Amino acid sequence: MRSLFFVCLALAGLAFAQTAQPSAPPAGAKAEPGATAPADTAPAVQIGPNDPVLTLKNFCADAKQSGDSCKTVITRAEFDKLADALQPNMTPVIRRNLANKYSIMLRMSTEAEKRGLDKQPKFEETMHFARMQILSGELSHALQEDAGKVTDSDLEDYYKKNEANYEQANFVKIFIPHTKQTPPTPPAKAGSKASVPTPPSEAQQKANEEAMKKISVELHARLVKGEDADKLQKEAYVDAGFAGNPPKTEMEKVRRNTLPATHKAVMDLKPGEVSEVIADASGYYIYKLVSKETLPLDTVKAEMRGVISGQRYRDSMNSFQDNVDMNDAYFGPSRNPTMPPQPRGARPPADHAEDPD
Repeated sequence: MRSLFFVCLALAGLAFAQTAQPSAPPAGAKAEPGATAPADTAPAVQIGPNDPVLTLKNFCADAKQSGDSCKTVITRAEFDKLADALQPNMTPVIRRNLANKYSIMLRMSTEAEKRGLDKQPKFEETMHFARMQILSGELSHALQEDAGKVTDSDLEDYYKKNEANYEQANFVKIFIPHTKQTPPTPPAKAGSKASVPTPPSEAQQKANEEAMKKISVELHARLVKGEDADKLQKEAYVDAGFAGNPPKTEMEKVRRNTLPATHKAVMDLKPGEVSEVIADASGYYIYKLVSKETLPLDTVKAEMRGVISGQRYRDSMNSFQDNVDMNDAYFGPSRNPTMPPQPRGARPPADHAEDPD
């Protein structure tokens, strides 16, 4: 099979998109008259490994041949070898797409060889880079497989060391908005011009924020005394001038990793205890722990397996990303990853070098 390496190399970078196929009918259901089988259904006829699955007519390796004798035949074994190397378990739809591209690229690569394009320095350099790219992909797959070899002993050790991550708790939570809402401007008198809402002054804004902070302290004390959380939450929204229903106070099946970083400490509370007031940019939060349990090892094994294998893979990949120095005089200064790229056509400041497109 001529030029198989070149076809594999080119196809390795392609993304084969599978179109949505109609679902198979339920078991025992009769097919509609004239209906065709789904494209992803395996053919009923058995095809042997040496049977032809793709024939390129008027194309052969020997340029001296012509006519009906000039054809290239690809067997099932040959095509399966290519398909499995690129993407295991291809559906028939993707295999047909691959066959179409294969036939075109096989003809084109052969013609390129006849023209000597494979002897040019550019081709050799491209092949060198492509080889590194493919080998890197193969290593990545191998590292993923290695990372996925997590034993029961690994799971038990990880569970013991990270048992706190597998605690599950039920809370009631009160949220107090950061500031009061500015009351709407009264409607203008008849015959006068419509008034424009005036934003609060800086002093008024500060006073509104201080008022809500004071309310959060008061509600905290009342929750500690055992008052109903729903009642306190409703009061917080009324005091803040918020219309509509306040949020629910019940929080069930909460895990440490689902809480914001500044809220994680509430998982260390004991049943019945109330947290301190937690402040952030959105407002104030007060938690009361209702109950807490540690999830059994057997119920979190799948989750832990993913965490362990993911961390192992990241650690493996990090070893290939360290100790690299780049010459900024040649590549230009690196952009801040949090900054968006400069729009095309925009002129950089006079004291900065222009970034390449």
